[in-house]
Amino acid sequence: MKIQRFLEHHGVLSNPFAEEDAQTDPVFKDHCISGTYHPAWDKVYGEPGEPATSVVFGEKGAGKTALRLQIVRHLEEFNRVHPQERQFVIEYDDFNPFLDRFREKLPSRRRRPDLMLAEWRLWDHMDAILSLGVTSLVDRVLGQGSHASGTQRPEVERLDHWQRRDLLLLAAAYDRTLAEPIEGRWRRLARVLKFSTWTSQWPIVLGLLVTAAVVAILAAQGAWNQLWSRFPWPYLLVLAGWTPWLWRMWASFWPANALQRHCRVIDHRPWAVSRLLALFPYREIAGQPLPNKDRTDDRYELLVKFQSVLRSLGYTGIVVLVDRVDEPHLINGASELMRQLIWSMLDNKFLKHPGLGIKLLLPIELGHDVDREERDFYQRARLDKQNMVPSLNWSGEALFDVANARLQACAKDGAKPNIRSLLSDGISERRLIDSFRQLRVPRHLFRFLYRLLVAHSNAHTNEQPVWQISPETFESTLAIYLRDQDAFDRGRGAG
Repeated sequence: MKIQRFLEHHGVLSNPFAEEDAQTDPVFKDHCISGTYHPAWDKVYGEPGEPATSVVFGEKGAGKTALRLQIVRHLEEFNRVHPQERQFVIEYDDFNPFLDRFREKLPSRRRRPDLMLAEWRLWDHMDAILSLGVTSLVDRVLGQGSHASGTQRPEVERLDHWQRRDLLLLAAAYDRTLAEPIEGRWRRLARVLKFSTWTSQWPIVLGLLVTAAVVAILAAQGAWNQLWSRFPWPYLLVLAGWTPWLWRMWASFWPANALQRHCRVIDHRPWAVSRLLALFPYREIAGQPLPNKDRTDDRYELLVKFQSVLRSLGYTGIVVLVDRVDEPHLINGASELMRQLIWSMLDNKFLKHPGLGIKLLLPIELGHDVDREERDFYQRARLDKQNMVPSLNWSGEALFDVANARLQACAKDGAKPNIRSLLSDGISERRLIDSFRQLRVPRHLFRFLYRLLVAHSNAHTNEQPVWQISPETFESTLAIYLRDQDAFDRGRGAG
């Protein structure tokens, strides 16, 4: 018996339990994302106009990624309805490129994952977040990447002169894209912002003028044939003419070189960055912060500049979504390595920074590590102020509602299928809810129900179909799945 035939008999067009990952689940993205929520949704999402930090711990399959996608979707809708109170969303969920660059900048003896992550600090997280945010904003201003079409460009006319300078300074330090050379992109951004760089070119003009004057004098005196034997004054004059330019390049190279060493999660090219810094009029960049020291002070100042630019563009807050902490190839789900990566971010000053809401969607293993921490950790992190959800638990009743919501999302017009209609009357609703409670999380629920449909279909033929799943099939499939689930929990199976 075909599963599709069984589902169609109950008014269901497609299998609602075939997908397990929210990122690739069309049923969730198209139907359930705006109507099916975890009971802790309000605490995690908060008030969109006032972004706040939330710290959530959940086991694999509990719905952390689904929460992230729901937050993104709801903030998009909020931004559409409130164009002057928009929230700038940064999805900090792919750590691989940042960890790889960080590792490359360490000596070979410290590149082992545990030794490498012992060097990771809060300012490395801040650099990664600012890089994602600045690159996204520059894409929007230039109409590139995912913002190439269908998205209204920011009204850069709202920015004053100093905010345009700040955005260009942030772009020099943090904008990273593979779409085009970074120097050409920066110059294009400067043109869009109508930020004049011609006053920074006077050292080059002076050098050219002095060189031309020396050449003209030598030509007028007819001294070309004696150039190498005469007094060194022509060379000294040319050198003097180019001295301001040499000093400017030297003064730009040192902070650029320090930025390459201390901004460890981004691959900078010192000469390229120094050329960008040299394009700023010196009086406008003198004393400005750059991420070229091992400290958070400069990063906080740059974050404030970024927020100021966003505020003028209609974004009143920033929401950073941290997810998939266990997936980087250097971590591979190791609890101790995840702890080394994330613990530096658990800093109350950072988590409570005005206008910044950080949604930390963390594996449950880190929740167990939190319980074993000492007083100093709690004083620094102040998790009591961070809207913490200790465990993203699902009750049997909540999972029962999720199963029904997915069936109805895949139903034919006018049909109202539910999980009880698929099962024999011999399976009570109480027994069904108790069974779902044992499955704990949506991913296990979907896997079990998919297996149940397969087991029932394999037990009957197309010539003699049975339209309800028997108690025997239900109980035997549940027993096998719970055994596999236990093996998965012990790290001995795929679940």
